[in-house]
Amino acid sequence: MNISLADLPPVLPADHVVAINQPRADLHTHRDYAWNGMAFDLPPGVFHPGGTSRMLHQRLLDGDIETRGRVYAAMGVGVGVEAVAAGLRGAHTAYALDVHPASVRATARHYRTHVGERPDTRFVPLVSDLFDALPDGTRLDVVTFNPPAVSQPVSDNPDVVRNVCVGASLVTRFLDQLVDRDLLAEHGEVFLILSNTADLHAIIGHAIRGGFATTIHHRHDWHDGVVTFLFRLTRDQR
Repeated sequence: MNISLADLPPVLPADHVVAINQPRADLHTHRDYAWNGMAFDLPPGVFHPGGTSRMLHQRLLDGDIETRGRVYAAMGVGVGVEAVAAGLRGAHTAYALDVHPASVRATARHYRTHVGERPDTRFVPLVSDLFDALPDGTRLDVVTFNPPAVSQPVSDNPDVVRNVCVGASLVTRFLDQLVDRDLLAEHGEVFLILSNTADLHAIIGHAIRGGFATTIHHRHDWHDGVVTFLFRLTRDQR
């Protein structure tokens, strides 16, 4: 059943948003990340996946978000777990897009390590501002995005801003590109993860006005005031 904006909470107060989104001090160091028995090394500037990212990762690997045999785009791919999960699942094509070159290089390295060459899966890493580098005519069956949509600036460090608090405008531009470039295949799905640290009403309202049928695929309450929603968007066929 499609949601209405009345189903969504307002954005949290600014001081609460800032307090719970303080950046880690180790962003510009080499770090390690382990997930599902796989090791990922994070170069400086590449963000460490958090709890919201893991909501996507496990669903991709388990097939709750199905990529097997499908054309998939991981947006803001970071260290590359989404692309690895899709490759292991057996995606037809896995596009890994990020505006940050070091993240795309890390993703390609981890894909080679954990997935390797597979005859039925094509891996395409792209340095890209949203879909800008995606070839014209591409049609996507599945897209996932955990955007940096926090509503308040929490740092003036460009790497932190890029990964945390660009705000709602990035997500509305993402939605506009999907529509304007006709990027979704028939029955294509977009899985968008957002919390009430972002302006849910502005973003989801834009999606609905843009012709997306929108449902809540998963809801998680962190019991600190933050509620995270995994939205499923499809092109409204009515």
